[in-house]
Amino acid sequence: MRIDVISIFPSYFDGLTLSLLGKAQSTGILDLQIHDLRDWTHDRHRTVDDTPYGGGAGMVMKPEPWGLALDELAPAGSDSPPTIIFPSPAGEVFHQSTARELAQREHLVFGCGRYEGIDERVFEEAATRGEVRLISLGDYVLNGGEVAVMAMIEAIGRLIPGVVGNPESLVEESHEDGLLEYPSYTKPSVWREREVPPILLSGNHGAIAAWRREQQLERTRRRRPDLLRDED
Repeated sequence: MRIDVISIFPSYFDGLTLSLLGKAQSTGILDLQIHDLRDWTHDRHRTVDDTPYGGGAGMVMKPEPWGLALDELAPAGSDSPPTIIFPSPAGEVFHQSTARELAQREHLVFGCGRYEGIDERVFEEAATRGEVRLISLGDYVLNGGEVAVMAMIEAIGRLIPGVVGNPESLVEESHEDGLLEYPSYTKPSVWREREVPPILLSGNHGAIAAWRREQQLERTRRRRPDLLRDED
């Protein structure tokens, strides 16, 4: 998979060279390119924002740099148009199912907005280059799109075949089956007078599986009862 990220703060994404995603890049499983939006400006101040028409507080990101970035990274008429994603509190909410869907794409382009947002015409232009998705991490506002894009890349990237060493670990995670993950334990069996549940030491894999399912349901019922609508 290829992922392009456009931001005015490209160093935000240095952490994506670490751990499993960093290894995926070094082995060629993932081609992740971070681009500075200011590279597509032509004035000596490298200006990417201006005052909003109609008045109002703050600044709006100018369309010209974004248009040139799209010309290069998502050219019109491509045989393999990308999915172009803009983080936005007005977008669809990002779920694990969203991550699974996007992990199947060949090319993703993320655009990180700042200030009061991006000139609306940029979204219209992007729609001529590929599918456009406005996606929100939740009902809150961040200073910019970088944090949201990092979270989405982390969630999407780990679902690309070959990124996570043990594929079975992906199946048993929270939200993969609509429930939260069961509690996990490791050695020692007693720590600070707290014992590992005896069932996990029994060697009875059928009983362990049943216990884990029960724990998933109980934990979800207690912490996220909204997820149990499909179980009722």
